[in-house]
Amino acid sequence: MSNLNNHDHDYAESAVPPFDRRSNLTLFMIMLGFTFFSASMWAGQTLAQGLDWAGFWTALLLGGAILGAYTGALGYIGAKTGLSMDLLARKAFGEKGSFVPSAMIAFTQIGWFGVGVAMFAIPVAKVMSGGDKTVEWALVIIGGFLMTVTAYYGIKSLTAISYVAVPAVGVLGLVATYMAVSQGDASLVDQFAKNSGNLTVISGAGIVIGSFVSGGTATPNFTRFAKNGPVGAVATVVAFLLGNSLMFFFGGVASAYAGGNDIFEVMIKLGLFSMAFIVLGLNIWTTNDNALYSGGLGLANITGFSKKAMVLISGAVGTVGAVWLYNNFCGWLSMLNATLPPVGIILILSYMCNSQSYENNRITTEVNWFAVAGVIIGAVAANYITWGISAINGMVVAAVCYLAGQMIGIR
Repeated sequence: MSNLNNHDHDYAESAVPPFDRRSNLTLFMIMLGFTFFSASMWAGQTLAQGLDWAGFWTALLLGGAILGAYTGALGYIGAKTGLSMDLLARKAFGEKGSFVPSAMIAFTQIGWFGVGVAMFAIPVAKVMSGGDKTVEWALVIIGGFLMTVTAYYGIKSLTAISYVAVPAVGVLGLVATYMAVSQGDASLVDQFAKNSGNLTVISGAGIVIGSFVSGGTATPNFTRFAKNGPVGAVATVVAFLLGNSLMFFFGGVASAYAGGNDIFEVMIKLGLFSMAFIVLGLNIWTTNDNALYSGGLGLANITGFSKKAMVLISGAVGTVGAVWLYNNFCGWLSMLNATLPPVGIILILSYMCNSQSYENNRITTEVNWFAVAGVIIGAVAANYITWGISAINGMVVAAVCYLAGQMIGIR
C-alpha cells in the first residue's frame, strides 16, 4: 500500500498507465484552462488595431486552425503513448539530445511563469494602491507561491484549478464584454473599422500562432492522461480553437471599446474590481501552473532530480524574477517562442516514422544530431526569414533536416 501511495502520480519517468488516465471532461477542462492566458488578450489588441472585423476573424480562424493542427498532432501522440514531451524527446533526439528541447521548454515556460505572475501583480497593485511597490511585491510573492503549490502537486491540482477557473473566466469575461459593447456608440463591425490599420490577414494569423505555440509544444505533458489518442487530439484542437479564440476576442473588444488590452481593464472601467480581480487571477493561474509543471518536467529530464523539486526551484526563480522578466524579457520570450515549433514538428515526425519504437521505453541513441541541427537551423529560419509565418518557416526547415537524417539511417 505504501508503494502505491508514494508512487509518482505525474509519471515523469514513465508512460501514464491506462488505470490512471483521466475522464474526457477533465482533460478538456485542463486544456481549456491552459489556453486561458492574458498574453493572448494583448495579442488580440494588436489584431483588433490592425484588422477590420472580417479580417480579425479570418486571421483568428486561420491561425487557430494551424495552431490546432500542430497541437492536436502532439496531443494525439502524447495520449497514444502516455509519454510527456520530454520522454518523447528522448525517442526523437536521443537520451542526451533530449536535453536541448527540455532546456528550451523549461526556459521559456519558467520565463512566461514569471511574466504571468507580474501580469497579475502589477495591474492589481496599481488599482489597489496606485502602484505601491510593497503591495506589488506582496502580490508577486503570494501569487507565485500559490501557483507554484498547484504545479508542485501536479495533475490533481491542475485539474481542481481548471474546474473552478474555466467556467468562472468564461462567464465573467463574456458578461464584461457584453457590458462594454452595450455601453459603446457603435456596433462591433463599425468599432473595429475605426481602429483597423495595415496588418495583413497572414501577419495576423502569425500573431495567433505565435501567441501560444511555445506552450502548445508542451501539449503531450497533459494529453498523456487522456483515455486514448483521438480523445487527446480532439480535446486539444477544440480547447485551442475555443480558448485561444476567446482570449483574442476579449482582448480585441477591450481594445476597441475601452482602449485597454485585456478584459481586466474593461472591468475596472466598468467599476467591477472584484470581478476583475477574480478573472485576472484565475486566468493567469490556469496557464501559469501548467507552464511551471512543464518547466519542472523539462529540468527533471536534464538533471535527474524529481519533478517536484524542480518545480519548487523553477517557481522560486520565476517569482523572484517576475517584475524584471515582465519589464525586460517579453521580447526575448517572444523570439524564443519561434524556436519551439521545430521541436514539436520533430516530435511528430519521429513518431510517424518510428511509431513501433514507442511501444517500449528503450532508448538506443545518445544524440540524434539531425534532430538537434533541425531545431537550431529551424529556429534561425523562424527568427530571420521575413516572409510568411515564422513558426511554419521554422517547422519546414526542421522537418527537412530531420527527414534527411531518417533517409540516411540516423535513428
